[in-house]
Amino acid sequence: ANPNRPAMGTCLEAELQEHRGVVTKLLVQNGTLRVEDIVVCGVAHGRVRALYDTLDPYKKYEAVGPGTPVHMIGLDTPPGAGDRFYVLEDIGLARQLAEQRRKALRQEELAGIRPRVTLENWKNLVQKEDKSQTLNLILRADTRGSIEALRKEISKLENPEVEIRILQAMVGGISEADVYLAEASEAVIIGFNVVPDESARQLADQRGVQIRRYEIIYQVTEDLKAAIEGMLRPIQREEELGRVLVKQIFHISRIGTVAGCQVLSGIVARDARVRLIRDSRIIGDYPIESLRREKDDVREVRTGLECGIKLKGFEDIKEGDLLEVYRIEEVARTLS
Repeated sequence: ANPNRPAMGTCLEAELQEHRGVVTKLLVQNGTLRVEDIVVCGVAHGRVRALYDTLDPYKKYEAVGPGTPVHMIGLDTPPGAGDRFYVLEDIGLARQLAEQRRKALRQEELAGIRPRVTLENWKNLVQKEDKSQTLNLILRADTRGSIEALRKEISKLENPEVEIRILQAMVGGISEADVYLAEASEAVIIGFNVVPDESARQLADQRGVQIRRYEIIYQVTEDLKAAIEGMLRPIQREEELGRVLVKQIFHISRIGTVAGCQVLSGIVARDARVRLIRDSRIIGDYPIESLRREKDDVREVRTGLECGIKLKGFEDIKEGDLLEVYRIEEVARTLS
């Protein structure tokens, strides 16, 4: 190290003290740091107002050389641990560099705010962003036996519509590398009887990566099962509502053809569809555009009553036609 050059080194930690302001612990790695030097460190900058010994808070220095840890007072905001510091000649340049780094950090944080995959929002993200129906997982567990048990239970959830892909399954705590992999592959981290270290937890919060911690295997499979069932296409079930006979046709200007009908059985609902049958043949399938009882719009008409029906997209309705009224219900599917 050259003690005869402007200082540079690393910030070990920083804190805000009530009577001192920002106190930064620095390790000088090259050059000599002096009181009144102008320093930029990460997003912080300032002029060195005081240097204190790290073990004796009352011992002050005027200058410290290479290899020396020191408490420095003078920065405008606490820098991050690991940030490099440099001595500059111009306070304006130091302020400009710190502001540029602050803006870059802010843009990086905003970029990391975009929605990440979680078990709760996976369905919405797939539908909104047209993503593949594949749920990526990273498994971390306390023992190899736990990993094998998790793999076995997760394999029981296999479905042709939705795929669960285990990108990595390892023994040990959740690390920063797991978080980076989860961010890049849009995966959820499953921790079984393990916890993330502090740096991994902070990184996951910053990047929006979900870490799910469990202690019971069936809780893992229940949560995954719920996420998968939300992605399965619902079963469409037809519910027959009623049968209607067309008794008279009315041609009304600006409205179109309206069929005067009598409900033979069941009900006619405004939100239903009809199959138009003529001479025992199905002519077409149409939604109901309007349903009227006398002069009023109604939601439904029951057996024995008369009503006016206008079909959407079809005008060639005739007397004697038979209308089969039905509704399509969607039933949520479950994994059996």
